[in-house]
Amino acid sequence: MTKQGHYESKPLNANGKIAWSMEENEIWHHLITRQLACIEGKACEEYLEGLTMLNLAENHVPQLVDVNRVLKKTSGWQLEPVPALINFDRFFALLASKRFPVATFLRSASDLDYLKEPDYFHEIFGHCAMLTHKAFADFTQLYGQLGVNATKAERVYLARLYWFTVEFGLIESSGDRSLYGGGILSSPAETEFAYSSDAPLRKKLDVIDVMRTPYRIDILQPVYFHLDSLDDLYDLQHIDLMTCVHRAMSLGLHPPCYPEKIA
Repeated sequence: MTKQGHYESKPLNANGKIAWSMEENEIWHHLITRQLACIEGKACEEYLEGLTMLNLAENHVPQLVDVNRVLKKTSGWQLEPVPALINFDRFFALLASKRFPVATFLRSASDLDYLKEPDYFHEIFGHCAMLTHKAFADFTQLYGQLGVNATKAERVYLARLYWFTVEFGLIESSGDRSLYGGGILSSPAETEFAYSSDAPLRKKLDVIDVMRTPYRIDILQPVYFHLDSLDDLYDLQHIDLMTCVHRAMSLGLHPPCYPEKIA
């Protein structure tokens, strides 16, 4: 989030709109139609309800103003256009004020299947439907508020809670599995892996356990944490999460369940 990537965000005009190219509209169409087919029967109901509210176009890249209109009405959130990568101070400050940062660039045709940087498709398709849901939206704001006042070391532990919920969260209820994390729902490979594969470890979410679990951004996740329902996010808002951070820091990290990255 703090180092420079190879994409640059596109500017907004005086009406708050982005001039997407014909090629970008075609890429969006490919991404959204592919992913809509992929998440069928796998995404949680709350995500699908939010997606219906957003009514995202399939034949062209949707505009921020149109998504913001829905978010304002449902949860009071707004999308904030940002450069491709922003620092953590700004990231937490935006979330704390109910503004979700969105880099206004779309991946190129050569990066259709995987991109390290969160692009417009990831943010709009992966996250915005969930931001219409109050428990999810309130939890995201609380996370931002905690991060604003946290130290650099504390933020590293907080980041794992965000990673394993907002980005890569699952729901397991009465034997049924569904997906709500934006990092899963915007990726065909991660969707299939998180939902269907026997390879990853799936654990009931325990805050301190999550905060002690290392992760890599460039692989399919070897471990996922699940809630019983999205209402569990309300319960997390009544826990002293910074005390959990300090407890996790004192206990230290679990051994990683992935190979070391080869330089």
